[in-house]
Formats: sequence, C-alpha cells, structure tokens
Amino acid sequence: MSITFESTSVTSFEDLDLPRALLGALREQGMTSPFPIQSATLPDALAGRDVLGRAQTGSGKTLAFGLALLGRLGGGKARPKHPRALVLVPTRELAMQVADALIPLAKAMNLWCRTVVGGMAFTRQADVLNRGVDLLIATPGRLSDHVRQGTCVLSDVNFIALDEADQMADMGFLPQVREILDLTPPGGQRLLFSATLDGDVKKLVDRYLTDPVEHSVAPVTASVDTMDHYVFQVSHQDKQSIVTEIGAREGRTIMFVRTKHHVDRLAERLRARGVAAGALHGGKTQGQRNRVLADFKEGHTPVLVATDVAARGIHVDDVSLVLHVDPAADHKDYLHRAGRTARAGASGTVVTLVTHDQRRTVRRMTERAGVRAESTVVRPGDRELARVTGAREPSGVPVPERRREPQPRRDGGPRGNRHQGGRGRGFGGHRQGGFREGRPPRRDGRGPARRTRD
Repeated sequence: MSITFESTSVTSFEDLDLPRALLGALREQGMTSPFPIQSATLPDALAGRDVLGRAQTGSGKTLAFGLALLGRLGGGKARPKHPRALVLVPTRELAMQVADALIPLAKAMNLWCRTVVGGMAFTRQADVLNRGVDLLIATPGRLSDHVRQGTCVLSDVNFIALDEADQMADMGFLPQVREILDLTPPGGQRLLFSATLDGDVKKLVDRYLTDPVEHSVAPVTASVDTMDHYVFQVSHQDKQSIVTEIGAREGRTIMFVRTKHHVDRLAERLRARGVAAGALHGGKTQGQRNRVLADFKEGHTPVLVATDVAARGIHVDDVSLVLHVDPAADHKDYLHRAGRTARAGASGTVVTLVTHDQRRTVRRMTERAGVRAESTVVRPGDRELARVTGAREPSGVPVPERRREPQPRRDGGPRGNRHQGGRGRGFGGHRQGGFREGRPPRRDGRGPARRTRD
C-alpha cells in the first residue's frame, strides 16, 4: 500500500496519540508542529502498523520513528541484556545524533535510551545493557559483537526502526541487518526509512515488513526548491586557490574529497591560509571525530573537510554550502552529499569543481541525480565565484589546529580497548573485534571489504 502525502491534517503534535509526558517534553523543546514526514507516518506507526518512510535526509525522520517507538514503549520495563526497541543506523555519527534527539524525550518518560557503536569501550556498553535498556540505538557491526558475546539478547525487541536503509545497503551492511532482524520476534513492528525503496532495500522490505503502509514526502532526486546547483569549471593550477577563497566565506561549509590523505592535506592547506577547517575521515578515532563535529556544530571551525564514508552521519543544521572539491563517484553519492545542506526547509547551495577532463562524467552524473546545474568557468577572485559562494580572499594568518579536551563518552564510560570483548568470530563469519563501521563486511561474508578510499 502506498500513500504519498503532500499535505496532512495533523498540524500539531497534540493531534497525535502521544503520551502526555512526551508531549510535555516536546513543548519544553519548542516543538509543537510536526514536519511532513512526521505528520504522515506517526498516526500509522502509533497504531502499530509497519511503515515505509521515503524521505531525504534532513526531513525530520528521527522524530518520525523516535516518537513512534517511545510512544509504544511507555509503561514497560526492560530486562537485563534485553532491549525492548531498536534503532539501526549505518554510522556512529548518525547514532550519536539520533541519541541527541531522543535521549531527552526518553528521559521525560522514565525510559532508558542508550547507544551501542564501534570505537567505544565494549565493556562499558555491556554494563549499560546489563542494567536494562528500553531503546537501543546501534550500528550493525557493534551490535553483532554484543549478540555474539552474549551481552545483548534481541528476543524482546518488538519495535524496530531502520534509518537510512539505502545507505546501509550501499555500505554492505544488509547481511548483518538481516541476521539481526532474524533474532527479533517475527511479529514485531518494523519502521523503515530510506531515500529510495528499490533494489536491496525492497528485498529487505519484502522479507521483514508485514502489510506496510508507505509514506513518501520527498522526491528521490535532489530538491529543486531549496537547493541551487552549480558546476564550476576550473583549471588544475587555479583549483586550490578557488577552494581556499570559498573556505574563507561566511557560514558553514562542508567540502567533500575522496581520500583520507586528501582530507588531511586540504585541511592543513586551508588552515595555513587563515581558514579554520576541521578534518573528518574514517582513520580518526571516534573521540577525534566527535570533537571535530562538535567544533563544526559550535562554529569554532566553520569549514569541515570530509570523505563520503565519514560524512554519512552528519546532520548539522545551517550548512549553507556543500562543495564537491572532488566530484562524487556516482549520482547517489552526489545526492547524499547535497543533502547536507537545505535541511528542514532551509535553502542551500551545492557546487562541484570540475577540471576539463571531468566535465562529461559530471554532466552525466548530475543528470542521473535529477539536477539541472548551472555551469560556468571561474578563476580566483571572479565576481561570479563570490556571488554564488560568498568566496573572499583569506586572511593569510595561519590558524592552528584546534585542540580541545576529550569529552565524556556518550555511554558514560571511560576510554578503553576498542577490541575488548569483541574477539572471535561474529555474524557472517568475519572478525568483529577490529571491525570499523566505515568498513562493512564483504558481500560474500568472508571478511571486511577492502576500500580504495577512506
């Protein structure tokens, strides 16, 4: 069953069958009117239906499934090691941002909401699970670790949300997702949210969801109403100067490049010219990644240089410009990158830098993404470059790399051995101890996939 919502009669959270404590918590946070995806999906989800939500990132999906799960968990109590509800996400960063949104709401209902992700102390997570968790937010790799070690049992998980299922498919996590779902009660409620509902995602839907109702509130191509797309043709010798001038603009900017090495090198070059920039990639520890993201969110470093894999969980409001320093590998990556801006109804600009030899490839890619990008030739200092991006001459005063004290872990535990408790064979037959969320299992299930980038 498919229902496409362009408008809805649900204009207030008060119109929904939500617990009073949950409504009070929403009011305290100044949230009274739901986004379209929330208005569309929540009535069915709260009624116990399996739901498919097709919506782009930034459309308010977190509360769409979060409120549904919390609303159905009220009045119960989790047993040790037996979570009652589960949110599966593809990356650690996304898990943290989902937790930021849902933990205050869960607390208002006297429910325990915690995260289980790679890169953090396994034993501390096991202790938290042993005390009982109502709503568990997890990445597939680390949850598989806990299931294998017996520190988490999924037999009580009657409510499940899969967020960004298409990204989990692209990253090769679906074998683990299927193995996790097979351990949960077959009659449980499943909520699946994805930008697209075809290919491997459709197979997941057919196998695990029962008579789902589909709600679609966004196109599967890039937004044409809130994003402006440009392709800037540049010469090899001008490219670094153009990137630096764009980096010196006012406002939050995310720059995408293809490799970890290029991320670090570009961030260093930007700082050397007076642009405060942070570097984010899969080679950094989770603590480093958390601090870089915090600096970006707080405005200490208005420019974030990142790889595709590391940026999959970035959900930061007020990113006014996305710059493809290196063109995206395909149209899906283009749309994912572009989705970092123009979030929650805001407007944004997406710029791709192309050299002469990249023009045809990028044109085909943007066409597949449903994007009509304005193309122009630019050089450093051009008026058009400044008009579109706000580019300006950098100060030239070097900016030291920002250092800050390590923040307390979100699970409350000290830093520990990231391999602790994860040794041995896990789901799919691959080693779980050293598994990173940025390195999915190989599709044949025989070990971590090799990556040519990040």
